[in-house]
This record gives sequence, C-alpha cells and structure tokens, in this order.
Amino acid sequence: MLLKRNPLKLNALQLKTLTIIQALTESGESNSEGRPIPMLPPAHGNHFHVGLHLVMGSDATGLHNAAVWSALIRKGLVIGQPPGHSSLTAAGIAYETGMAEKILHSHDH
Repeated sequence: MLLKRNPLKLNALQLKTLTIIQALTESGESNSEGRPIPMLPPAHGNHFHVGLHLVMGSDATGLHNAAVWSALIRKGLVIGQPPGHSSLTAAGIAYETGMAEKILHSHDH
C-alpha cells in the first residue's frame, strides 16, 4: 500500500517547523510522552545551528508562531506547552515532512 504524502495536510510553514523540531530532538532520549523539545538555539546572524545542521532564519519563522504550534498540537505531533515544556510525539518523530534536504544544510564554520 502506498503511503500518502503529508497525510495531515500540514502547510509549508508547519512542515518546516516540524522538520526543525525533529532535527532538534533527533539525539534526545524518548520518554513516555515522546522526545522533549529543547530550548531553541540562539540565532547566529541570519541562521542558527541545529546539531550538525545549519537552518536559515527565514525557514524557522514558525518556531515563534503560536498558530503553528497550535496546529502541531491539534494534529497530535507535539504535546505540552511549546516551546518550553513540550515533547515531540511518536507520530511527530515518524512524520515524513519531505523538507529536511531543503532546509537542513551542512555547515562549514
């Protein structure tokens, strides 16, 4: 059976935000609620670093958008009170956004 691409019909900003959250939590330990979402990294000029990746600030505007967080919670991808006390759920960890190659860049500095 073919898997439907973007079955929850997330918009582009929600997909980008979820991709960044997945990258932020990929090295974290899971608990009964999922993977805790760490504090957001500080900007470094027009970008910030997420693990081994570089993310442009223009791709990360959803991290500070309450409507994006509300949508991710409503769709069961995040639980808690983002961005502080929240976790990425198992569904959020597994969701294929198709955006990682577009917004998670390797960096050389």
